[in-house]
Amino acid sequence: MGGRALRGVRHCVILVSPRGDASRCHKVVIVRADCAIMATSPLTVDAIDRAPRSGPRLDHDLHPAGRWIFLAILLGGLAYAGFSIATDTAQVGETLAVGAFAFLGLALLIALGFEFVNGFHDTANAVATVIYTHSMPAPLAVVWSGFFNFVGVMTSSGAVAYSIITLLPVDLILNVGSAGGFAMIFALLLAAILWNLATWAVGLPNSSSHALIGSILGVGLANQLINGGADGTSGVDMAQVTKVLSALAFSPVVGFVGALLMLLVMKRFLRDRKLYEAPESDTPPPRGIRALLIGTCTAVSFAHGSNDGQKGMGLIMLILIGCAPTAYALNRTMPESATPAFVQSARAASSAYAAHADGTPSTVEAARARVTTALKSKQVAEPVVYGALATLSNDVTRRIEGYGSLGKVPAAATSNLRNDMYLVLDTTKLVAADKTAQARFTAQEITELKTYGGGLEQGTRYIPIWVKVTVALALGLGTMVGWKRIVVTVGERIGKSHLTYGMGASAELVAAATILMADRFGLPVSTTHILSSGVAGASVANGGGLQRRTLVNMGLAWIMTLPVAMLLSGGLYWMLLGVAHALGR
Repeated sequence: MGGRALRGVRHCVILVSPRGDASRCHKVVIVRADCAIMATSPLTVDAIDRAPRSGPRLDHDLHPAGRWIFLAILLGGLAYAGFSIATDTAQVGETLAVGAFAFLGLALLIALGFEFVNGFHDTANAVATVIYTHSMPAPLAVVWSGFFNFVGVMTSSGAVAYSIITLLPVDLILNVGSAGGFAMIFALLLAAILWNLATWAVGLPNSSSHALIGSILGVGLANQLINGGADGTSGVDMAQVTKVLSALAFSPVVGFVGALLMLLVMKRFLRDRKLYEAPESDTPPPRGIRALLIGTCTAVSFAHGSNDGQKGMGLIMLILIGCAPTAYALNRTMPESATPAFVQSARAASSAYAAHADGTPSTVEAARARVTTALKSKQVAEPVVYGALATLSNDVTRRIEGYGSLGKVPAAATSNLRNDMYLVLDTTKLVAADKTAQARFTAQEITELKTYGGGLEQGTRYIPIWVKVTVALALGLGTMVGWKRIVVTVGERIGKSHLTYGMGASAELVAAATILMADRFGLPVSTTHILSSGVAGASVANGGGLQRRTLVNMGLAWIMTLPVAMLLSGGLYWMLLGVAHALGR
Protein backbone atom coordinates (compact mmCIF):
# COMPACT_ATOMS: atom_id res chain seq x y z
CA MET A 1 0.00 0.00 0.00
CA GLY A 2 3.13 2.06 -0.12
CA GLY A 3 2.79 4.65 2.62
CA ARG A 4 -0.71 5.83 1.71
CA ALA A 5 -2.73 7.29 4.64
CA LEU A 6 -6.02 5.63 5.48
CA ARG A 7 -8.42 8.21 6.99
CA GLY A 8 -12.02 7.79 8.00
CA VAL A 9 -12.09 4.13 7.03
CA ARG A 10 -14.88 2.09 8.68
CA HIS A 11 -14.95 -1.61 9.45
CA CYS A 12 -12.37 -3.00 7.02
CA VAL A 13 -11.29 -6.63 7.24
CA ILE A 14 -7.93 -7.76 8.63
CA LEU A 15 -6.14 -10.17 6.33
CA VAL A 16 -3.22 -11.85 8.13
CA SER A 17 -0.11 -12.83 6.22
CA PRO A 18 -0.30 -16.42 4.94
CA ARG A 19 3.22 -16.95 6.25
CA GLY A 20 1.62 -17.60 9.64
CA ASP A 21 3.14 -14.59 11.35
CA ALA A 22 0.12 -12.84 12.89
CA SER A 23 2.23 -9.81 13.82
CA ARG A 24 2.81 -8.92 10.16
CA CYS A 25 -0.03 -8.06 7.78
CA HIS A 26 0.18 -7.34 4.09
CA LYS A 27 -3.26 -5.95 3.48
CA VAL A 28 -6.02 -3.89 5.08
CA VAL A 29 -6.72 -3.59 8.80
CA ILE A 30 -9.80 -2.75 10.81
CA VAL A 31 -9.72 0.89 11.84
CA ARG A 32 -12.34 3.13 13.42
CA ALA A 33 -13.74 6.30 11.94
CA ASP A 34 -11.32 9.25 11.94
CA CYS A 35 -8.23 7.09 12.50
CA ALA A 36 -5.05 7.96 10.65
CA ILE A 37 -2.75 4.99 10.01
CA MET A 38 0.16 4.94 7.58
CA ALA A 39 -0.25 1.59 5.90
CA THR A 40 2.97 0.01 4.72
CA SER A 41 3.90 -3.45 3.69
CA PRO A 42 4.44 -5.18 6.01
CA LEU A 43 2.25 -3.45 8.68
CA THR A 44 2.74 -4.45 12.29
CA VAL A 45 -0.13 -5.08 14.70
CA ASP A 46 1.72 -3.03 17.32
CA ALA A 47 1.48 0.00 15.08
CA ILE A 48 -2.24 -0.52 14.73
CA ASP A 49 -2.71 -0.75 18.48
CA ARG A 50 -0.83 2.52 18.99
CA ALA A 51 -2.90 4.39 16.40
CA PRO A 52 -5.15 7.16 17.80
CA ARG A 53 -8.82 6.33 18.01
CA SER A 54 -11.77 8.67 18.50
CA GLY A 55 -14.49 6.05 18.61
CA PRO A 56 -15.64 4.69 21.99
CA ARG A 57 -14.98 1.22 23.29
CA LEU A 58 -18.22 -0.75 23.36
CA ASP A 59 -16.87 -4.22 24.14
CA HIS A 60 -16.27 -3.96 27.88
CA ASP A 61 -16.67 -7.26 29.68
CA LEU A 62 -19.24 -7.28 32.47
CA HIS A 63 -17.82 -8.16 35.85
CA PRO A 64 -19.23 -11.48 37.16
CA ALA A 65 -20.50 -9.69 40.26
CA GLY A 66 -22.51 -7.39 37.99
CA ARG A 67 -24.37 -10.34 36.51
CA TRP A 68 -25.30 -11.64 39.94
CA ILE A 69 -26.44 -8.19 41.10
CA PHE A 70 -28.53 -7.81 37.94
CA LEU A 71 -30.14 -11.22 38.48
CA ALA A 72 -30.77 -10.54 42.17
CA ILE A 73 -32.52 -7.24 41.44
CA LEU A 74 -34.59 -8.84 38.68
CA LEU A 75 -35.74 -11.75 40.84
CA GLY A 76 -36.24 -9.45 43.82
CA GLY A 77 -38.54 -7.20 41.80
CA LEU A 78 -40.64 -10.13 40.61
CA ALA A 79 -40.86 -11.52 44.15
CA TYR A 80 -41.90 -8.09 45.44
CA ALA A 81 -44.66 -7.93 42.82
CA GLY A 82 -45.96 -11.40 43.73
CA PHE A 83 -45.89 -10.63 47.46
CA SER A 84 -47.72 -7.32 46.91
CA ILE A 85 -50.49 -8.97 44.89
CA ALA A 86 -50.95 -11.66 47.52
CA THR A 87 -51.08 -9.04 50.28
CA ASP A 88 -53.47 -6.70 48.43
CA THR A 89 -55.92 -9.45 47.56
CA ALA A 90 -55.80 -10.92 51.07
CA GLN A 91 -56.60 -7.54 52.62
CA VAL A 92 -59.86 -7.25 50.68
CA GLY A 93 -60.80 -10.90 51.12
CA GLU A 94 -60.26 -11.81 47.46
CA THR A 95 -58.62 -15.21 47.14
CA LEU A 96 -57.02 -15.98 43.80
CA ALA A 97 -56.97 -19.59 42.66
CA VAL A 98 -53.60 -21.02 41.67
CA GLY A 99 -54.56 -20.95 37.99
CA ALA A 100 -55.75 -17.34 38.17
CA PHE A 101 -52.60 -16.31 40.01
CA ALA A 102 -50.43 -18.04 37.38
CA PHE A 103 -52.38 -16.37 34.56
CA LEU A 104 -51.96 -12.99 36.25
CA GLY A 105 -48.24 -13.66 36.64
CA LEU A 106 -47.90 -14.47 32.92
CA ALA A 107 -49.76 -11.31 31.95
CA LEU A 108 -47.56 -9.19 34.22
CA LEU A 109 -44.39 -10.80 32.86
CA ILE A 110 -45.41 -9.87 29.31
CA ALA A 111 -46.24 -6.29 30.37
CA LEU A 112 -42.94 -5.96 32.24
CA GLY A 113 -41.21 -7.56 29.24
CA PHE A 114 -42.48 -4.70 27.10
CA GLU A 115 -40.93 -2.20 29.51
CA PHE A 116 -37.68 -4.20 29.59
CA VAL A 117 -37.44 -4.13 25.79
CA ASN A 118 -38.38 -0.46 25.86
CA GLY A 119 -35.42 0.11 28.18
CA PHE A 120 -32.70 -1.27 25.95
CA HIS A 121 -34.36 -0.12 22.74
CA ASP A 122 -35.17 3.50 23.58
CA THR A 123 -32.75 4.44 26.34
CA ALA A 124 -29.75 3.62 24.16
CA ASN A 125 -30.46 6.99 22.55
CA ALA A 126 -29.82 8.76 25.85
CA VAL A 127 -26.38 7.22 26.39
CA ALA A 128 -25.08 7.46 22.82
CA THR A 129 -23.96 11.07 23.19
CA VAL A 130 -21.98 10.63 26.43
CA ILE A 131 -20.39 7.44 25.11
CA TYR A 132 -19.34 8.90 21.76
CA THR A 133 -17.98 12.09 23.35
CA HIS A 134 -16.02 10.01 25.89
CA SER A 135 -17.82 11.75 28.75
CA MET A 136 -18.53 8.41 30.40
CA PRO A 137 -17.36 4.86 29.66
CA ALA A 138 -20.12 2.72 28.21
CA PRO A 139 -20.71 0.43 31.25
CA LEU A 140 -21.00 3.37 33.64
CA ALA A 141 -23.22 5.30 31.20
CA VAL A 142 -25.82 2.56 30.89
CA VAL A 143 -25.94 1.95 34.64
CA TRP A 144 -26.23 5.70 35.24
CA SER A 145 -29.01 6.00 32.68
CA GLY A 146 -30.82 2.98 34.07
CA PHE A 147 -30.82 4.47 37.57
CA PHE A 148 -32.29 7.76 36.42
CA ASN A 149 -34.88 5.94 34.33
CA PHE A 150 -35.85 4.27 37.61
CA VAL A 151 -36.10 7.65 39.35
CA GLY A 152 -38.16 9.07 36.48
CA VAL A 153 -40.71 6.27 36.72
CA MET A 154 -40.98 6.59 40.49
CA THR A 155 -41.72 10.33 40.34
CA SER A 156 -44.16 10.17 37.40
CA SER A 157 -47.73 11.42 37.75
CA GLY A 158 -49.62 8.65 35.95
CA ALA A 159 -51.29 11.04 33.49
CA VAL A 160 -49.64 9.44 30.46
CA ALA A 161 -50.62 5.96 31.66
CA TYR A 162 -54.30 6.72 31.39
CA SER A 163 -54.04 8.78 28.21
CA ILE A 164 -52.85 5.53 26.57
CA ILE A 165 -55.77 3.57 28.05
CA THR A 166 -58.33 6.01 26.65
CA LEU A 167 -57.28 4.88 23.16
CA LEU A 168 -58.77 1.44 23.82
CA PRO A 169 -62.35 0.50 22.91
CA VAL A 170 -64.85 1.36 25.65
CA ASP A 171 -66.47 -2.09 25.69
CA LEU A 172 -63.10 -3.82 26.20
CA ILE A 173 -62.16 -1.48 29.06
CA LEU A 174 -65.49 -2.07 30.77
CA ASN A 175 -65.10 -5.84 30.33
CA VAL A 176 -61.35 -6.13 30.77
CA GLY A 177 -61.75 -9.34 32.77
CA SER A 178 -63.47 -11.10 29.87
CA ALA A 179 -61.84 -13.26 27.20
CA GLY A 180 -61.90 -10.28 24.84
CA GLY A 181 -60.24 -8.05 27.42
CA PHE A 182 -57.36 -10.41 28.06
CA ALA A 183 -56.97 -11.18 24.36
CA MET A 184 -56.72 -7.42 23.78
CA ILE A 185 -53.95 -6.93 26.37
CA PHE A 186 -51.90 -9.94 25.27
CA ALA A 187 -52.23 -9.06 21.58
CA LEU A 188 -51.17 -5.43 21.85
CA LEU A 189 -48.24 -6.14 24.17
CA LEU A 190 -46.90 -9.04 22.09
CA ALA A 191 -47.23 -7.06 18.86
CA ALA A 192 -45.33 -4.09 20.30
CA ILE A 193 -42.59 -6.35 21.69
CA LEU A 194 -42.17 -8.22 18.39
CA TRP A 195 -41.83 -5.04 16.35
CA ASN A 196 -39.41 -3.51 18.86
CA LEU A 197 -37.21 -6.62 18.75
CA ALA A 198 -37.32 -6.69 14.95
CA THR A 199 -36.13 -3.08 14.61
CA TRP A 200 -33.54 -3.56 17.38
CA ALA A 201 -32.09 -6.58 15.55
CA VAL A 202 -31.20 -4.38 12.59
CA GLY A 203 -30.09 -1.45 14.77
CA LEU A 204 -32.91 0.96 13.88
CA PRO A 205 -33.92 3.46 16.58
CA ASN A 206 -37.65 2.83 16.33
CA SER A 207 -40.17 4.23 18.84
CA SER A 208 -41.71 1.94 21.48
CA SER A 209 -44.50 4.49 21.96
CA HIS A 210 -45.27 4.40 18.25
CA ALA A 211 -45.35 0.60 18.26
CA LEU A 212 -47.62 0.45 21.32
CA ILE A 213 -50.08 2.96 19.93
CA GLY A 214 -50.18 1.14 16.60
CA SER A 215 -50.91 -2.09 18.49
CA ILE A 216 -53.74 -0.44 20.40
CA LEU A 217 -55.27 0.86 17.18
CA GLY A 218 -55.01 -2.59 15.60
CA VAL A 219 -56.85 -4.21 18.49
CA GLY A 220 -59.54 -1.54 18.45
CA LEU A 221 -60.20 -1.82 14.75
CA ALA A 222 -60.15 -5.64 14.86
CA ASN A 223 -62.60 -5.61 17.76
CA GLN A 224 -64.97 -3.37 15.84
CA LEU A 225 -64.78 -5.43 12.65
CA ILE A 226 -65.21 -8.74 14.51
CA ASN A 227 -68.30 -7.36 16.18
CA GLY A 228 -69.85 -6.25 12.90
CA GLY A 229 -68.93 -2.55 12.82
CA ALA A 230 -69.80 -0.77 9.63
CA ASP A 231 -66.64 1.27 9.25
CA GLY A 232 -64.31 -0.07 11.89
CA THR A 233 -63.50 3.39 13.27
CA SER A 234 -65.77 3.50 16.31
CA GLY A 235 -63.71 0.82 18.00
CA VAL A 236 -61.18 3.44 19.05
CA ASP A 237 -61.32 7.03 20.26
CA MET A 238 -60.32 8.80 17.05
CA ALA A 239 -60.12 12.20 18.72
CA GLN A 240 -57.62 10.85 21.25
CA VAL A 241 -55.80 8.98 18.47
CA THR A 242 -55.42 12.22 16.51
CA LYS A 243 -54.11 14.00 19.61
CA VAL A 244 -51.55 11.29 20.38
CA LEU A 245 -50.38 10.80 16.80
CA SER A 246 -50.05 14.58 16.38
CA ALA A 247 -47.71 14.63 19.36
CA LEU A 248 -45.70 11.72 17.90
CA ALA A 249 -45.49 13.39 14.49
CA PHE A 250 -44.66 16.87 15.77
CA SER A 251 -42.04 15.92 18.36
CA PRO A 252 -39.34 14.81 15.83
CA VAL A 253 -39.69 18.19 14.09
CA VAL A 254 -39.20 19.88 17.45
CA GLY A 255 -36.11 17.71 18.05
CA PHE A 256 -34.54 18.48 14.66
CA VAL A 257 -35.25 22.21 14.53
CA GLY A 258 -34.65 22.75 18.25
CA ALA A 259 -31.23 21.04 18.27
CA LEU A 260 -30.21 22.81 15.05
CA LEU A 261 -31.10 26.25 16.44
CA MET A 262 -29.59 25.52 19.85
CA LEU A 263 -26.25 24.53 18.35
CA LEU A 264 -26.22 27.67 16.20
CA VAL A 265 -26.91 29.77 19.30
CA MET A 266 -24.16 27.93 21.19
CA LYS A 267 -21.71 28.70 18.38
CA ARG A 268 -22.70 32.34 18.57
CA PHE A 269 -22.16 32.75 22.31
CA LEU A 270 -19.86 29.88 23.34
CA ARG A 271 -16.66 30.29 21.33
CA ASP A 272 -14.71 27.35 22.74
CA ARG A 273 -13.62 25.46 19.61
CA LYS A 274 -13.43 22.18 21.48
CA LEU A 275 -17.21 22.15 21.72
CA TYR A 276 -17.56 21.80 17.95
CA GLU A 277 -14.66 19.53 17.08
CA ALA A 278 -14.45 15.74 17.20
CA PRO A 279 -12.99 14.43 20.49
CA GLU A 280 -9.27 13.78 20.46
CA SER A 281 -8.53 10.06 20.83
CA ASP A 282 -10.11 8.65 24.01
CA THR A 283 -9.54 11.86 25.97
CA PRO A 284 -12.56 12.94 28.05
CA PRO A 285 -13.87 16.46 27.39
CA PRO A 286 -12.93 19.39 29.65
CA ARG A 287 -14.56 19.27 33.07
CA GLY A 288 -17.29 21.84 32.39
CA ILE A 289 -18.29 20.29 29.06
CA ARG A 290 -18.23 16.83 30.58
CA ALA A 291 -20.55 17.95 33.39
CA LEU A 292 -22.92 19.47 30.81
CA LEU A 293 -23.06 16.26 28.76
CA ILE A 294 -23.58 14.03 31.79
CA GLY A 295 -26.29 16.42 32.97
CA THR A 296 -28.14 16.26 29.65
CA CYS A 297 -27.86 12.45 29.59
CA THR A 298 -29.30 12.39 33.10
CA ALA A 299 -32.16 14.69 32.07
CA VAL A 300 -33.07 12.56 29.03
CA SER A 301 -32.94 9.34 31.07
CA PHE A 302 -35.14 10.84 33.78
CA ALA A 303 -37.59 12.23 31.22
CA HIS A 304 -37.71 8.90 29.38
CA GLY A 305 -38.57 7.08 32.59
CA SER A 306 -41.22 9.60 33.57
CA ASN A 307 -42.97 9.33 30.18
CA ASP A 308 -42.35 5.85 28.77
CA GLY A 309 -42.59 4.04 32.08
CA GLN A 310 -46.19 5.12 32.45
CA LYS A 311 -47.31 3.27 29.34
CA GLY A 312 -46.62 -0.07 30.98
CA MET A 313 -48.26 1.09 34.20
CA GLY A 314 -51.60 1.74 32.53
CA LEU A 315 -51.66 -1.68 30.89
CA ILE A 316 -50.62 -3.41 34.11
CA MET A 317 -53.51 -1.71 35.90
CA LEU A 318 -55.91 -3.07 33.28
CA ILE A 319 -54.48 -6.56 33.86
CA LEU A 320 -54.90 -6.21 37.63
CA ILE A 321 -58.44 -4.89 37.30
CA GLY A 322 -59.35 -7.84 35.08
CA CYS A 323 -57.75 -10.50 37.30
CA ALA A 324 -58.35 -9.04 40.77
CA PRO A 325 -61.09 -6.38 40.52
CA THR A 326 -61.86 -6.32 44.24
CA ALA A 327 -58.32 -5.26 45.07
CA TYR A 328 -57.52 -2.96 42.15
CA ALA A 329 -60.67 -1.69 40.42
CA LEU A 330 -61.12 1.06 43.04
CA ASN A 331 -58.61 3.11 44.98
CA ARG A 332 -59.22 1.62 48.40
CA THR A 333 -56.43 3.69 49.90
CA MET A 334 -58.57 6.83 49.79
CA PRO A 335 -59.42 7.82 53.38
CA GLU A 336 -62.99 7.81 54.63
CA SER A 337 -62.59 11.52 55.45
CA ALA A 338 -62.48 12.28 51.71
CA THR A 339 -66.00 10.90 51.13
CA PRO A 340 -68.04 13.96 52.27
CA ALA A 341 -66.16 16.30 49.91
CA PHE A 342 -66.63 13.88 47.03
CA VAL A 343 -70.36 13.52 47.74
CA GLN A 344 -70.74 17.30 47.81
CA SER A 345 -68.99 17.75 44.44
CA ALA A 346 -71.00 14.87 42.97
CA ARG A 347 -74.31 16.44 44.00
CA ALA A 348 -73.28 19.79 42.55
CA ALA A 349 -72.38 18.15 39.25
CA SER A 350 -75.61 16.13 39.18
CA SER A 351 -77.61 19.31 39.76
CA ALA A 352 -75.78 21.01 36.87
CA TYR A 353 -76.58 18.10 34.58
CA ALA A 354 -80.22 17.98 35.66
CA ALA A 355 -80.61 21.73 35.04
CA HIS A 356 -79.76 21.26 31.36
CA ALA A 357 -81.45 17.90 30.83
CA ASP A 358 -84.44 17.30 28.62
CA GLY A 359 -86.05 14.48 30.51
CA THR A 360 -84.24 11.76 32.43
CA PRO A 361 -84.08 7.99 31.84
CA SER A 362 -86.60 5.99 33.82
CA THR A 363 -84.02 3.57 35.25
CA VAL A 364 -80.35 3.45 36.12
CA GLU A 365 -79.87 0.68 33.52
CA ALA A 366 -81.30 2.93 30.80
CA ALA A 367 -79.08 5.80 31.92
CA ARG A 368 -76.01 3.54 31.88
CA ALA A 369 -76.79 2.36 28.34
CA ARG A 370 -77.30 5.95 27.15
CA VAL A 371 -74.03 7.18 28.65
CA THR A 372 -72.14 4.18 27.21
CA THR A 373 -73.48 4.96 23.73
CA ALA A 374 -72.57 8.63 24.08
CA LEU A 375 -69.05 7.79 25.20
CA LYS A 376 -68.49 5.38 22.31
CA SER A 377 -69.73 7.88 19.72
CA LYS A 378 -68.28 10.94 21.50
CA GLN A 379 -71.63 12.68 20.99
CA VAL A 380 -72.22 14.17 24.44
CA ALA A 381 -73.68 17.61 23.77
CA GLU A 382 -77.31 16.47 24.02
CA PRO A 383 -79.84 17.18 26.80
CA VAL A 384 -80.80 13.51 26.96
CA VAL A 385 -77.16 12.65 27.72
CA TYR A 386 -77.10 15.24 30.50
CA GLY A 387 -80.19 13.63 31.99
CA ALA A 388 -78.58 10.18 31.85
CA LEU A 389 -75.44 11.54 33.50
CA ALA A 390 -77.52 13.09 36.28
CA THR A 391 -79.26 9.77 36.95
CA LEU A 392 -76.09 7.67 36.85
CA SER A 393 -74.14 10.19 38.94
CA ASN A 394 -76.85 10.23 41.61
CA ASP A 395 -76.76 6.44 41.76
CA VAL A 396 -72.94 6.35 42.06
CA THR A 397 -73.08 9.00 44.81
CA ARG A 398 -75.80 7.14 46.70
CA ARG A 399 -73.81 3.90 46.69
CA ILE A 400 -70.51 5.47 47.79
CA GLU A 401 -72.25 7.47 50.51
CA GLY A 402 -73.97 4.31 51.71
CA TYR A 403 -70.71 2.38 51.95
CA GLY A 404 -68.93 5.27 53.67
CA SER A 405 -65.77 5.04 51.53
CA LEU A 406 -64.31 3.21 48.55
CA GLY A 407 -62.38 1.00 50.92
CA LYS A 408 -65.65 -0.44 52.26
CA VAL A 409 -67.22 -1.32 48.91
CA PRO A 410 -68.09 -5.05 48.98
CA ALA A 411 -66.40 -7.38 46.53
CA ALA A 412 -69.61 -8.15 44.65
CA ALA A 413 -70.29 -4.46 43.96
CA THR A 414 -66.75 -3.41 43.01
CA SER A 415 -66.71 -4.08 39.26
CA ASN A 416 -70.12 -2.54 38.62
CA LEU A 417 -69.32 0.60 40.65
CA ARG A 418 -65.93 0.99 38.95
CA ASN A 419 -67.50 0.74 35.49
CA ASP A 420 -70.15 3.34 36.33
CA MET A 421 -67.52 5.69 37.74
CA TYR A 422 -65.43 5.17 34.59
CA LEU A 423 -68.41 5.98 32.35
CA VAL A 424 -69.34 9.12 34.26
CA LEU A 425 -65.70 10.27 34.49
CA ASP A 426 -64.81 10.02 30.80
CA THR A 427 -68.16 11.38 29.64
CA THR A 428 -67.88 14.29 32.10
CA LYS A 429 -64.43 15.08 30.70
CA LEU A 430 -65.89 15.21 27.20
CA VAL A 431 -68.75 17.46 28.35
CA ALA A 432 -66.40 19.86 30.15
CA ALA A 433 -64.24 20.16 27.00
CA ASP A 434 -67.16 20.40 24.53
CA LYS A 435 -67.72 23.88 23.08
CA THR A 436 -71.48 23.39 22.79
CA ALA A 437 -71.68 22.33 26.42
CA GLN A 438 -69.53 25.27 27.47
CA ALA A 439 -72.02 27.60 25.81
CA ARG A 440 -74.90 26.01 27.74
CA PHE A 441 -73.31 25.57 31.16
CA THR A 442 -72.15 28.48 33.28
CA ALA A 443 -68.48 28.88 34.16
CA GLN A 444 -69.27 27.79 37.73
CA GLU A 445 -71.02 24.66 36.50
CA ILE A 446 -68.08 23.74 34.27
CA THR A 447 -65.80 24.16 37.29
CA GLU A 448 -68.10 21.89 39.33
CA LEU A 449 -67.99 19.25 36.60
CA LYS A 450 -64.18 19.36 36.52
CA THR A 451 -64.00 19.09 40.32
CA TYR A 452 -66.32 16.09 40.23
CA GLY A 453 -64.22 14.51 37.48
CA GLY A 454 -61.11 14.98 39.62
CA GLY A 455 -62.76 13.07 42.48
CA LEU A 456 -63.81 10.24 40.16
CA GLU A 457 -60.30 10.11 38.72
CA GLN A 458 -58.75 9.88 42.16
CA GLY A 459 -61.01 6.97 42.97
CA THR A 460 -60.42 4.92 39.82
CA ARG A 461 -57.15 6.00 38.20
CA TYR A 462 -54.30 5.35 40.57
CA ILE A 463 -51.00 3.48 40.48
CA PRO A 464 -49.98 1.33 43.50
CA ILE A 465 -46.41 1.94 44.60
CA TRP A 466 -45.37 -1.64 43.87
CA VAL A 467 -46.47 -1.26 40.23
CA LYS A 468 -44.24 1.80 39.91
CA VAL A 469 -41.33 -0.04 41.50
CA THR A 470 -41.56 -3.11 39.25
CA VAL A 471 -41.99 -1.05 36.08
CA ALA A 472 -39.08 1.15 37.13
CA LEU A 473 -36.90 -1.92 37.68
CA ALA A 474 -37.89 -3.44 34.32
CA LEU A 475 -37.14 -0.21 32.47
CA GLY A 476 -33.93 0.45 34.39
CA LEU A 477 -32.58 -3.08 34.00
CA GLY A 478 -33.56 -3.15 30.35
CA THR A 479 -31.36 -0.09 29.81
CA MET A 480 -28.33 -2.19 30.72
CA VAL A 481 -28.98 -4.92 28.13
CA GLY A 482 -28.68 -4.89 24.33
CA TRP A 483 -27.97 -1.17 24.02
CA LYS A 484 -25.01 -1.39 21.63
CA ARG A 485 -26.90 -1.72 18.33
CA ILE A 486 -28.89 1.48 18.76
CA VAL A 487 -25.94 3.37 20.29
CA VAL A 488 -23.82 2.67 17.19
CA THR A 489 -26.61 3.87 14.89
CA VAL A 490 -27.11 7.14 16.79
CA GLY A 491 -23.40 7.74 17.35
CA GLU A 492 -22.03 6.81 13.91
CA ARG A 493 -24.71 6.44 11.26
CA ILE A 494 -26.87 9.57 11.41
CA GLY A 495 -24.34 12.34 10.78
CA LYS A 496 -21.39 12.13 8.41
CA SER A 497 -19.03 13.67 10.96
CA HIS A 498 -18.09 12.42 14.43
CA LEU A 499 -20.41 13.45 17.22
CA THR A 500 -19.03 16.57 18.93
CA TYR A 501 -19.62 17.82 22.47
CA GLY A 502 -21.87 20.64 21.26
CA MET A 503 -23.93 18.30 19.06
CA GLY A 504 -24.52 15.89 21.93
CA ALA A 505 -25.43 18.61 24.41
CA SER A 506 -27.87 20.42 22.10
CA ALA A 507 -29.63 17.22 21.02
CA GLU A 508 -30.11 16.00 24.58
CA LEU A 509 -31.16 19.36 26.04
CA VAL A 510 -33.91 19.69 23.44
CA ALA A 511 -34.97 16.05 23.91
CA ALA A 512 -35.22 16.32 27.69
CA ALA A 513 -37.18 19.58 27.55
CA THR A 514 -39.61 18.22 24.94
CA ILE A 515 -40.27 14.98 26.81
CA LEU A 516 -40.81 16.70 30.17
CA MET A 517 -43.20 19.19 28.56
CA ALA A 518 -45.16 16.32 26.98
CA ASP A 519 -45.27 14.59 30.37
CA ARG A 520 -46.72 17.77 31.87
CA PHE A 521 -49.66 17.61 29.44
CA GLY A 522 -50.09 13.83 29.59
CA LEU A 523 -48.93 13.22 26.00
CA PRO A 524 -46.97 10.08 25.06
CA VAL A 525 -43.99 11.02 22.88
CA SER A 526 -41.05 9.09 21.51
CA THR A 527 -37.61 9.54 23.08
CA THR A 528 -36.17 7.77 20.04
CA HIS A 529 -37.74 10.10 17.49
CA ILE A 530 -36.88 13.26 19.38
CA LEU A 531 -33.26 12.43 20.18
CA SER A 532 -32.31 10.88 16.85
CA SER A 533 -33.91 13.86 15.10
CA GLY A 534 -31.98 16.14 17.45
CA VAL A 535 -28.68 14.45 16.52
CA ALA A 536 -29.57 14.94 12.84
CA GLY A 537 -30.40 18.62 13.39
CA ALA A 538 -27.19 19.21 15.34
CA SER A 539 -25.17 17.46 12.61
CA VAL A 540 -26.62 19.79 9.99
CA ALA A 541 -25.92 22.84 12.17
CA ASN A 542 -22.33 21.67 12.62
CA GLY A 543 -21.86 21.43 8.84
CA GLY A 544 -21.30 17.68 8.82
CA GLY A 545 -24.30 16.59 6.77
CA LEU A 546 -26.37 13.43 7.13
CA GLN A 547 -26.04 9.83 5.99
CA ARG A 548 -28.81 9.28 3.50
CA ARG A 549 -29.07 5.51 3.89
CA THR A 550 -29.62 5.68 7.65
CA LEU A 551 -32.20 8.45 7.32
CA VAL A 552 -34.09 6.47 4.68
CA ASN A 553 -34.11 3.36 6.88
CA MET A 554 -35.25 5.33 9.92
CA GLY A 555 -37.98 6.99 7.86
CA LEU A 556 -39.18 3.62 6.57
CA ALA A 557 -39.24 2.24 10.11
CA TRP A 558 -41.25 5.26 11.26
CA ILE A 559 -43.74 4.92 8.41
CA MET A 560 -44.04 1.13 8.68
CA THR A 561 -44.41 0.97 12.47
CA LEU A 562 -48.06 1.99 12.58
CA PRO A 563 -49.45 -0.36 9.89
CA VAL A 564 -47.21 -3.30 10.86
CA ALA A 565 -48.04 -3.00 14.57
CA MET A 566 -51.74 -2.70 13.70
CA LEU A 567 -51.66 -5.81 11.52
CA LEU A 568 -49.70 -7.77 14.13
CA SER A 569 -51.95 -6.84 17.05
CA GLY A 570 -55.17 -7.21 15.06
CA GLY A 571 -54.13 -10.66 13.85
CA LEU A 572 -53.01 -11.74 17.33
CA TYR A 573 -56.25 -10.45 18.85
CA TRP A 574 -58.34 -12.40 16.33
CA MET A 575 -56.28 -15.55 16.94
CA LEU A 576 -56.32 -15.30 20.75
CA LEU A 577 -60.03 -14.54 20.77
CA GLY A 578 -60.64 -17.63 18.64
CA VAL A 579 -58.59 -19.76 21.04
CA ALA A 580 -60.52 -18.38 24.03
CA HIS A 581 -63.88 -19.12 22.39
CA ALA A 582 -62.74 -22.61 21.43
CA LEU A 583 -61.92 -23.24 25.09
CA GLY A 584 -65.37 -22.01 26.09
CA ARG A 585 -64.17 -18.77 27.69
